[in-house]
Amino acid sequence: MFDILFSSRYFAEFLAMAVAHAVAVASPGPDFAVVSRYSVRYGARVATWVSLGIALGILVHVTYSILGLALVISNTPWLYQLLLLVAAAYFFYLGFQAIRSKPPQEEKDAHHSEGAAPLGWSQERAQLDIGAISRRRAVGIGFLTNGLNIKATMFFLALFTSIIAPSTPIAIKAGYGVYLAIATFAWFAMLSYLLGRTRIRDILLRKGYWFDRAMGLILWLLAGNLLWQWWFTT
Repeated sequence: MFDILFSSRYFAEFLAMAVAHAVAVASPGPDFAVVSRYSVRYGARVATWVSLGIALGILVHVTYSILGLALVISNTPWLYQLLLLVAAAYFFYLGFQAIRSKPPQEEKDAHHSEGAAPLGWSQERAQLDIGAISRRRAVGIGFLTNGLNIKATMFFLALFTSIIAPSTPIAIKAGYGVYLAIATFAWFAMLSYLLGRTRIRDILLRKGYWFDRAMGLILWLLAGNLLWQWWFTT
């Protein structure tokens, strides 16, 4: 299989696919917003599980594309519109959870005193928050965020119909899919580490609820964009 993969034709196809995916995965979107929020609020460990869920969501889109289901979705207006609404509702729900984030009691109390709020409150709160989300829930959040993203479905449909030739063997396409999932996980796991393990998190945690609200607003904008598309496809 590796001899076939690294043949001139398939290797060129793989490189084109990898570049297109790298540009897409690095672009701001719901995956980026969710991983960023959970990295800062709950730490790198929880965000890494969210990243794993996103990678599993990638496999769903790849399976759609290989089996031709993505083409069915794009050519079935009512199904496409339904998925737009479901994705918009889920992003709105995630955004609502983030936007309703409030400052901790310690910071409120600090406003009534002359001294500044203690720097350690955010780290302590983060440690408490880490236990508030199980691995299964973190993976589920990542999986639903990516799996319900109809734009991701359309991206992979374009990828598997324009860059990847229809004559490419299914085994090779499956290999591409595994790479896409691994590359996606690696990217978001790295983002989780950078935001969850360095001074960046300490800085953001001092006003962590504002960061939550900013990520929530981004998710609402993404939900609004999906509703806009739904309105013009009905």
